[in-house]
Amino acid sequence: MSTESSPLPTPPAQNVVLDTATLPPSGSSSVWDRVSKWVSENKALVYTIAGVAVVVTSAGVVYYLSDSSKPASSPAPKKTKSQKQREKKKAKEEKKTKTASVQDEPAAKKADEPEELPEVDEATVSELSDETRQEYASKLKVAGNKAYGLKDYPKAIDLYSKAIICKPDPVFYSNRAACYNVQSEWEKVVEDTSAALAMDSEYVKALNRRATAYEHLEKYSDALLDFTASCIIDAFSNDVSRNSLERLLKKVAEQKSQAILEARTKKLPSATFVSNYLQSFRPKPLPEGLEETVELSEDSGKALLRKGLVAMVKKTGEGYEEAASSFEKALEAGDLGEFEALALNMRATFTYLGGNAAGALEDLNKSVELQPSLVQSYIKRASLHLELGNKDAAADDFEVAITNDKDDPDIYYHRAQLHFILGEFAEAAKDYQKSIDLDGSFIFSHIQLGVTQYKMGSVASAMATFRRSVKNFEEVPDVYNYYGELLLDQQNFSEAVEKFDKAVEMEKLSKPMGINVLPLINKALALFQWKHDFSEAESLCQKALIIDPECDIAVGTMAQLLLQQGKVSQALKYFERAAELARTEPEIVNAISYAEATRTQLEVQEKYPQLAARLNAMGGGMGGPGAPPM
Repeated sequence: MSTESSPLPTPPAQNVVLDTATLPPSGSSSVWDRVSKWVSENKALVYTIAGVAVVVTSAGVVYYLSDSSKPASSPAPKKTKSQKQREKKKAKEEKKTKTASVQDEPAAKKADEPEELPEVDEATVSELSDETRQEYASKLKVAGNKAYGLKDYPKAIDLYSKAIICKPDPVFYSNRAACYNVQSEWEKVVEDTSAALAMDSEYVKALNRRATAYEHLEKYSDALLDFTASCIIDAFSNDVSRNSLERLLKKVAEQKSQAILEARTKKLPSATFVSNYLQSFRPKPLPEGLEETVELSEDSGKALLRKGLVAMVKKTGEGYEEAASSFEKALEAGDLGEFEALALNMRATFTYLGGNAAGALEDLNKSVELQPSLVQSYIKRASLHLELGNKDAAADDFEVAITNDKDDPDIYYHRAQLHFILGEFAEAAKDYQKSIDLDGSFIFSHIQLGVTQYKMGSVASAMATFRRSVKNFEEVPDVYNYYGELLLDQQNFSEAVEKFDKAVEMEKLSKPMGINVLPLINKALALFQWKHDFSEAESLCQKALIIDPECDIAVGTMAQLLLQQGKVSQALKYFERAAELARTEPEIVNAISYAEATRTQLEVQEKYPQLAARLNAMGGGMGGPGAPPM
């Protein structure tokens, strides 16, 4: 919940401005933080792509829910018959080496002399007995290993090839593949590792080597499948493999995200996202000169600016699209006079919501140049600076805003958000309180103060703040929603659900044209955690999607619920939808990562049913390629 990663959002505004750019929309991080925390504690989430569940938030945060550490008491993974045979063979060879080391000096000197290796080919090998073939194969393999160690790869390939003629063995094929790997002969690596895996389907080194070759051949789906199978067989104990899988998953996601971005037209995110994102400044009336009673030419810049401000009050997808279009047209029409800075400010808001931070920053720079007293432009620019990683520039903008209007409570609220994100909770609490002191009517200053107190470990103070807020703002649905989140974080399920129900009912009364769907999603997650009531949780998410079909949080939650029940193919559709709805490139990459993870799980189920069963019976991890030959 918000107490886990980022501050809560803020209330409706008539003259709307941009919320702290690094913050997710109201409740989005709350939802995913709670999923993340609960899954990590209960391991109830089905482990996708070798145990990695990529939880995507609207803020672009990704949580890799993998359990890479294993308790000391965990039982060792059961070894396959072929693994046992290889270990037995290795132990026998080590015993021979040890025996040779204690022989008398003359014998040792003799051993140093080059051993005469058998000459074999397809024609002569058929004349040898099985015992002789076994003996020759062993000698050739040992010599091949020695050549590999000396980096004489052509000789090693020749020796392994002769060993294979004597006795086809998965180890010989895998070792020869290791030589081809060094020489970057990827097709031959695939050919040899595939031969090895045909004899031993759970040969981890061969899987990893083939995955590496597939990656170089840009056959990424095949590479993901092999790395995943390798990780499951190794019970997720191989850090190199896990890292390789995660790296490859990101590479695939980045490639696919580029295709999505190139094909995408300019589009705003869901109405729920926009509504909650815009609720960060105190409500203000239309500026003097733009009131609805003032007559303006219909296609003038001022009339279009007013049209956009009025359209936002509808709080619907259509209203937001109309607002964005109106602000664009207002600036194109010109003749805005003293309102040009405000028009730039509002276009920047929707430009940012559409995922274009650079374009938004450009408009805000122009806005502050035209009207330095418009402190909201400094606050918006501060949030963009913070998102771009320049916290010093963000802090400077807040200082300039205070210089221009030290009594604007919104400045302190948003600066508190910055402190919260940076983990500076004591400073955040001071600024939230300052915002309240200047104007106590803004519910989100109270809510966020309570969240900050909770984050600081002052649970009693936090709960007192929320109880006080409920009393003073009993008609505001948001206070019940976030109070419910705190209760849910404390495992007080029944009271949390009660608060979410109250929020839903109040949303219906206050916004008959559509409601904020986050209380519905919060209730779904509460029932999921509390009673494992998947049916009701799914039903609540479906209701949320009927109200707001493009709500990314509802889509992601539904995907998680389906995945938890093993409905992988259905979950995949929702993850793919989440990628379509993602707003920025990092968010798209994260969503695609989850989709690819789920797709790979489906492939594991189809190609390696025995591994799928093992996957569902254990905790997860990820794994990587190529050790030297055995």
